[in-house]
Amino acid sequence: MPHNRPISPHLQIYRLPLTALISISHRLTGVFLSIGLLGLVFIAWQITLGEDNFNQMQIALNTLPMSILLSGFVYALMFHLCHGLRHILWDAGRTFSREKLTYYALIELVLSASLTLLIIKGLI
Repeated sequence: MPHNRPISPHLQIYRLPLTALISISHRLTGVFLSIGLLGLVFIAWQITLGEDNFNQMQIALNTLPMSILLSGFVYALMFHLCHGLRHILWDAGRTFSREKLTYYALIELVLSASLTLLIIKGLI
């Protein structure tokens, strides 16, 4: 027997706040970093197998898709780092007001993007 009761808000009608999106992104970047670390181990292993493998890996790493993937890995690392620092602030009992949560979320996004660009450009 169907009921005509309202259902809970779902993603089609409920807009997640920035802090929720940041939290979800933090978890996703953790997964991506784990997969990426396996990729880096594979790359290092291939490089140690000799000059031919080193040259092939160097060619593969210089392709556009691999450059995009490595840039994404660096961004995931910087984002995860910035969010981890934010968690340290939370552990100290700071930045819990609604205004500060959104403010620090924006700082986290800008800082992680800036650090990524500086690393990719070779400035740090």
